[in-house]
Amino acid sequence: MTLGATTITTPPDYAWFPFPIPGHSGEITAAFLNRDLGAGPIAAVMQMAAGARIPAHVHDRSTEAFLVLEGRFINAGTSYGPGAFFTVKPGEVHGPHEAPEGARILFLQSEEVDPSDFRIAE
Repeated sequence: MTLGATTITTPPDYAWFPFPIPGHSGEITAAFLNRDLGAGPIAAVMQMAAGARIPAHVHDRSTEAFLVLEGRFINAGTSYGPGAFFTVKPGEVHGPHEAPEGARILFLQSEEVDPSDFRIAE
């Protein structure tokens, strides 16, 4: 739905797509809420199925922020539950990310989601 220059997306409207992160294992999908950097940061909800894993990696250009919405999200061995929020600066290695029982995470990026700005660091 659009109100003037504001776009509003609600869960029933989310369009889920496979999210093929390099080196990942398990099922990962994402619903992009904003892809227009002129309207704010890139925003998406990512679903990690039980047992999904994203390897430790680094983004050279993008700041990334995470808000755990549901489940348990493990970053570099530290477990985060619903409500946990953390940020990662460009050039900072983060992960591996794991979701033993599955998780839903809101993530924000300061740059376009771009596979060329993703280097595996394991």
